[in-house]
Amino acid sequence: MQRCSDGIEVKPMDIEEAQQIAEFLKVFGDPDRVRILALLKDKEMCVGHIAEALSKTVSAVSHQLGIMRRQRLVRYVKDGKNIFYTVDDAHVSMLLDAAQEHCRHK
Repeated sequence: MQRCSDGIEVKPMDIEEAQQIAEFLKVFGDPDRVRILALLKDKEMCVGHIAEALSKTVSAVSHQLGIMRRQRLVRYVKDGKNIFYTVDDAHVSMLLDAAQEHCRHK
C-alpha cells in the first residue's frame, strides 16, 4: 500500500461502479437476507423450507428472495410446481465466507 505524498497519482473509482457496488452490498445489510444466503450456500431449498428454518412467513421470505434475485445473489430453478433457490455463483459464497471470517477474527 502506498502512502499519500506529492506526485502520487490518485484516481478514484468510477461513480457508477461505486453506486452499483453500494447497492449490491446493501443486500447484505439485512440479517434475514444473510441468514437466507447462509442456508442456500451449499444447497437448493424451496421457499417453504427456508421460511420454516427461519421461523418466518413464506411471504416475508419470498420478498427477501426477490430483492436478492434482482441483485443476482440468488437464482432459482423450477421443477414441476416447485421452485428451488440457491446462491447465484461462487462469488456470493466467497463474500459470505469472507464476511463471517472477518467478523469472527479477533
